[in-house]
Amino acid sequence: MKNTTLDKSQLVVLAAAVLVSILVGMALPVFTGLAGNSIGKLAALPALFVLGGLFIFNRRLLLLMIFFLRASGDIVLESTRVGGTGGVGLGGAINALIILIAFLFVVEKPKLLPRRVIVPWLILMAVACVGVVISPDRGAAIKIVLSLSSYFAVFICAFYVVRSPEDFRSMVKLMVASSVIPALYAIVNTALHARGGLANFRLQSTFGHPNIFAFYLTLVISLGLYMVKKKEFALNQFQRFVLVGYMVGLFGLLLLTQTRSAWIACFMLFAVYGLIFERRYLIYLAVLPMLALLVPSVQERVMQLDSGNTVETYAKLNSFAWRVYLWESGLKWMSVSRYLTGYGVESFPYYSQTFFPLAGTTKWGAHSVFVQWFFDTGLIGTVAYLAVFFQVARMLIKLYALDRLGAVILICTLIEYLVVSASDNLLAYLAFNWYFWLFLGMGCSVYFNSEAFQAEQLKKKTRGAQQAGMQGLRRA
Repeated sequence: MKNTTLDKSQLVVLAAAVLVSILVGMALPVFTGLAGNSIGKLAALPALFVLGGLFIFNRRLLLLMIFFLRASGDIVLESTRVGGTGGVGLGGAINALIILIAFLFVVEKPKLLPRRVIVPWLILMAVACVGVVISPDRGAAIKIVLSLSSYFAVFICAFYVVRSPEDFRSMVKLMVASSVIPALYAIVNTALHARGGLANFRLQSTFGHPNIFAFYLTLVISLGLYMVKKKEFALNQFQRFVLVGYMVGLFGLLLLTQTRSAWIACFMLFAVYGLIFERRYLIYLAVLPMLALLVPSVQERVMQLDSGNTVETYAKLNSFAWRVYLWESGLKWMSVSRYLTGYGVESFPYYSQTFFPLAGTTKWGAHSVFVQWFFDTGLIGTVAYLAVFFQVARMLIKLYALDRLGAVILICTLIEYLVVSASDNLLAYLAFNWYFWLFLGMGCSVYFNSEAFQAEQLKKKTRGAQQAGMQGLRRA
């Protein structure tokens, strides 16, 4: 007789499946009524059933499918939104599935997660939840915290999807492949705008904003470099030629986004690679910026920084000077008593109409993760946020002994994220953050499952036992 009793993890999965089925059944008539004649909204229904089926029968396949298609999804998912800009659509359902999958992974096999990188995340999420409670705009705050929860969930999922260097390389291939649809769409998008001139054109492809597409391209170019230079991918000459050509095409698309911070981030990556691995890349970097400046739109974008640096009546500020003025206005308005805890999540946009003279009728975000997070959650929240990166960086540094190139690209990606965070709202860029945290989680998981980590843990246990023995002898 076989044991037919369900274990704890199976019961949790079954309960989750039943809950999802009930919620879908309850929401179905309401959603159908709200969808009306919208093709996108009506198409979301069968898509939701497919996602539910994959969730029940093959969660790993569902994850891989989401990671492959999410870069192409912003435009499609936006068309499924019910209730306007602040409404809910298929994107919200996918976010909930990611969080639920991560939760089930942890319940089934909690030992696959390293505490050293998970504890800072838990502290950050606790601070964010407190920030929702005191927020003057709880609706917007809940959305931000749910997005942050999905980033945490993606990071967790990486530890269950990637268990070895081979898994890591497979996921790198998948992430590079995810860029094919956005790249093709971007080419068509550019061709359609070429007739009217590209002077004021900023390419955003399938993403909701040019900056999101630019940072995503920077990440994909980094992964492409890893594939080209890592011998374990075993690319033949033709595959190498195609991949290098594809990367050159992505560089061209990156220029068309006109996102200067992404240009700088990409330049930093290849400069570090040149300094550590191949010095000839430094020669390329000396030439390429001059070639890029021959493009009129790039030249204009760079020259904009030379004008509009002073705040005068009716003066038009450039984007950086405008940001500095916004930051100064917000930080000067803050009360010293709020430096520790802040005003609550998403309080910066809420109060921007009060402290920012140029706000008008718009609720402006800080365009800086650090400024907004300090304003919203104070010094406590800012330290908790940076602690996540600190612990991840510590693990990635140890990966260097196992995979020099992979560790350098991962650490550069982390540093680039922090640098760009100083002048952009990166926390709001959901699709990019998913790929970013997936990549960092993959790197941490490779080290966590390596023999080097097991040896490190054994040394710590041995040292702890020796110290305990010494203390016992002293007491005796």
